[in-house]
Amino acid sequence: QVQLVESGGGLVQAGASLRLSCASSGRTFSSYAMGWFRQAPGKEREFVAAISWSGSNTYYADSVKGRFTISRDNAKNTVYLQMNSLKPEDTAVYCCAADRTTPQAMSVSKLDCGGQGTQVTVSS
Repeated sequence: QVQLVESGGGLVQAGASLRLSCASSGRTFSSYAMGWFRQAPGKEREFVAAISWSGSNTYYADSVKGRFTISRDNAKNTVYLQMNSLKPEDTAVYCCAADRTTPQAMSVSKLDCGGQGTQVTVSS
């Protein structure tokens, strides 16, 4: 299993931006598609975005399309989630997961996140 550590969360006002990072210590990071998920209190985990192992393909939840951008740097074993125009409904714990599949398939994945997650709180 790929070990992952998420960071970059925080408390921001609506309309602000944050960039989340997900770092892997594994040597095979570049062979995995990576996905971001989020879970708000009392709600089920929700898919946010995913990126192919090469970075050439991405897939987004409709709720974040046009506001969030997923990217990766395989040389740094890190995947990023740039979040712009944040809304209060984006408040959640965000976590990342790795899988040898497509970004589209990750949108319905039940795979556990590899880390503890990072809290994002957006105030109105």
